[in-house]
Amino acid sequence: MILGASSFAGSFSQIASEVESIELYIPKMGLYDNAMLRKDLLNRMIDELSTFDLYTSLHAPYFAVSHTYPRDVLVDTGNMDDVAFRLIRESIEIAASLSSRVVVLHPGRINGDRDKAFSSMVSNLGLLAQTAGEHGVILGLENKEGTDQGNLCTGSAELIRAIEEVNSDNLGITFDIGHANLTCGGNMVKLREFAAAIAPYVVHVHVHDNRGIWLEHYDGDEHLAPGDGIIDYSVLNELTGYRGIYNMEVFSMEDVVKGKGTILNAIRIP
Repeated sequence: MILGASSFAGSFSQIASEVESIELYIPKMGLYDNAMLRKDLLNRMIDELSTFDLYTSLHAPYFAVSHTYPRDVLVDTGNMDDVAFRLIRESIEIAASLSSRVVVLHPGRINGDRDKAFSSMVSNLGLLAQTAGEHGVILGLENKEGTDQGNLCTGSAELIRAIEEVNSDNLGITFDIGHANLTCGGNMVKLREFAAAIAPYVVHVHVHDNRGIWLEHYDGDEHLAPGDGIIDYSVLNELTGYRGIYNMEVFSMEDVVKGKGTILNAIRIP
């Protein structure tokens, strides 16, 4: 088991002092200016990162309505143009240069026609998986929260269907337990069934907590420290055979420290 934290939780040195891995949250690292990658800033980040002994994963640009998300790096995998493909390709290339384990992608938005959006997303993911294969990178399609009805791939069945239709060794699932908890309405039996269903496809895990209900703030997707919400993290034991990164998507080092204890107490290590 490899414990990690997202780059927005603290500095590289702080994260390295507590966990073994960092997820580089590319959209919020200040590396882009008007959708153009600043190579000087990227090289500076890579140089700093090289001074620490950390595994890495990457979170590629995605679609968000939050005012804190930079508007020049919006990507809807269900409706991609040339700029969107370039943004994801750049994340894949950065991952390859760092020998990162996984690049995390969000599923598409429905935008009125679910079947059309799903079909378009699968086609786009197929092209991205081909690019990932050329660079020796694995993509992890993340399940989104069902409390936002505009999301594709909130349930396990549709998520698995997307992976199976793309049918690539370079595309698997990023299991986001916080999103799944919202989709399952805080029901631990349903959450356990969700985890067991997708287990054969999981290549990466996101860990954070919430109350399992819709809230006006981010549809309930609070990203609390593991242990500050209602999730029973023993659910993660359903991911039989998984030996990858458990990345804590939290906003402070205090949450990382608390989450670390919660996860270690919940997971049975063979």
